Amino acid sequence: MKKILLIIIASLFITNCTLNKVVKHHGVHALDKKQEKLTLNISNTSDIYQILGPPSTTSMFDNDLWIYIERKITKGPILKLGANKITVNNILVLEINSQGILEKKEFFDITNLNKIKFSKKVTAVDYSKRSFVYDFISSMRQKINDPLGKRKNRN
Repeated sequence: MKKILLIIIASLFITNCTLNKVVKHHGVHALDKKQEKLTLNISNTSDIYQILGPPSTTSMFDNDLWIYIERKITKGPILKLGANKITVNNILVLEINSQGILEKKEFFDITNLNKIKFSKKVTAVDYSKRSFVYDFISSMRQKINDPLGKRKNRN
C-alpha cells in the first residue's frame, strides 16, 4: 500500500514538471512580422491601430510619434543561477504626418539597440553655498533655534 501511494505521489510530481521555459512577454506580440504589413505613405492611423493596437507610448514633444515595444524575458541556465535573460527586445518608432499617414518607420531589434551610441556628456550642476535655497533654509534654521532673537545680544 505504501509503495502504491509513493508511486502515485512521485508520478504527480513528475507529470507537473515541464521542460518548457517560462517566457515573460511584454508589449506587442510578433512586432517584427506585424511591422512589415505597414507601408510608408499608404498606411494610416486606423491601419496601424488595426495591425498593432494602441502604441506603448507616444512622444511628449510631438503627438505624431508612436512607439511600440516588444520584450521577452526567460530564466537563464542553472549555472548562472537562473538570472533573467532578454531573448527579444524590439522597438518600432512610427512617425505620422498631419493627415494621419505613416511617413517614417524605424525598427530596432536587440542587435541594433546594442549599436546605438549614447552621449557620455554629463550636465554639470552648479550649486553655490550661498544660493537662494541655502539662504532661505539657513534663515529658517536660525528662527527655529532662536525664535525671539535674544541669543545675538548675549555678549
